Amino acid sequence: MPHTTTETPAAQTDGASLSHGLKQRHLSMIALGGVIGAGLFVGSGAGIAAAGPSIVIAYILSGLLVMLVMRMLGEMSAAYPSSGSFSAHAERALGPWAGFTAGWSFWVLLCTAVGLEGIGAAKIVTTWLPHTPEWAWVALFMVVFCGANLAAVKNFGEFEFWFAALKVGAITLFLVLGGLAIAGLLPGTDAPGTANLTGEGGFLPNGSEGLIIGLLASVFAYGGLETVTIAAAESEDPVRGVASAVRTAMWRIALFYIGSMAVVVTLVPWDSKEVVEKGPYVAALESLGIPGAGQLMNVVVLVALLSAMNANIYGSSRIAYSLVERGQGPKALSRVSGGVPRIAVLVSSVFGFACVVLSYWRPDDVFPWLLNMIGAVILVVWIFIAVSQLRLRSRLAREAPEKLVVRMWAFPVLTWVALAGMVAIFVLMAREPDTRVQLYSTGGMTLFLAAVGFAWQKARAKG
Repeated sequence: MPHTTTETPAAQTDGASLSHGLKQRHLSMIALGGVIGAGLFVGSGAGIAAAGPSIVIAYILSGLLVMLVMRMLGEMSAAYPSSGSFSAHAERALGPWAGFTAGWSFWVLLCTAVGLEGIGAAKIVTTWLPHTPEWAWVALFMVVFCGANLAAVKNFGEFEFWFAALKVGAITLFLVLGGLAIAGLLPGTDAPGTANLTGEGGFLPNGSEGLIIGLLASVFAYGGLETVTIAAAESEDPVRGVASAVRTAMWRIALFYIGSMAVVVTLVPWDSKEVVEKGPYVAALESLGIPGAGQLMNVVVLVALLSAMNANIYGSSRIAYSLVERGQGPKALSRVSGGVPRIAVLVSSVFGFACVVLSYWRPDDVFPWLLNMIGAVILVVWIFIAVSQLRLRSRLAREAPEKLVVRMWAFPVLTWVALAGMVAIFVLMAREPDTRVQLYSTGGMTLFLAAVGFAWQKARAKG
């Protein structure tokens, strides 16, 4: 049942109507696999082409920022488990307008991402089956994952468990093969030494400008880490699930992101056209002469895209459900049957498919506008997380210190460091022509949502 408006945000425990069908093994694998997103496999090639070997530095810098964000989010989510995650925390810390803004902007991002991932997955399948229409594959994927999410939350958990297992297995195999090749222990290959790291223009071939472009590309490759804090609210032990996921985030980011980037740029010349055309992982495996490497990695990328699609249908429906539970959207979206907010799942899926239709119908104006609008949403969300944690930590320490199961390191110093890092990324985005439009478009949507949320808050207060 939806909460009444007389209930304070701090007293709400949204998610009471949802089932608790996710097991600890589901959460553990969602946390593990959520780190290995489609952005890592698909988008990292452009970052390498811009930054050269220094892409490793870019991923270290952005990885440190993401670790801080996850630690802050983990602290709040362990204290206040909620399917609204950072949106519910923002409302508790800053007021309903903040929860409204953070929540609905993230919902638009996730729904649009569902469509983009569907298109990406369909493109891979049509390279294998060239006479089949792309839109039909997207529709099939939509029906499968929408159906799975409509049935029960454990279906989402099972899909993600096996998807994550495949991704983790593939990238672990990649790291092992790459490590053996670098050490000169892989039969039939010579150790590359430092030739690819220092040759072809050196470690920083395009100077600081190239590093900046690589840094911006790496920041947006980390999307998907938030899903585990949304899913935790429907697990058997939300606090333990969040705490475990957050505490292991550091080694997961270091190993999967930074480690794999280091392997790629050591094995393959950064300016090799295959890095962008085929993807860095395919290029690295093919350089080792492994037969069928390209097709194998295409299967892994397909799995990563389908995994992200499944996770984003789930995440968007739960964010929408939580917002409506807190009185910030159409009441129909909060209807729960069988422990699942089925109308929210359907609406989120339909919005995602509408984005696919736009990509075919208006590919030159409306669709790029939509993409630009969501371009910097993840940074806006991170800022809400940091500011919320600044406000809630002192309140928690004073009122309920036993809830501080996960603690932000060196509070408040590192929270302020993270905020400064986010502001610096905004400044860098404003300097680059390609990202400036995204920054302004996202800014426009954020201000619009904040104005609507503030007006709604005022109206409710008068009511």
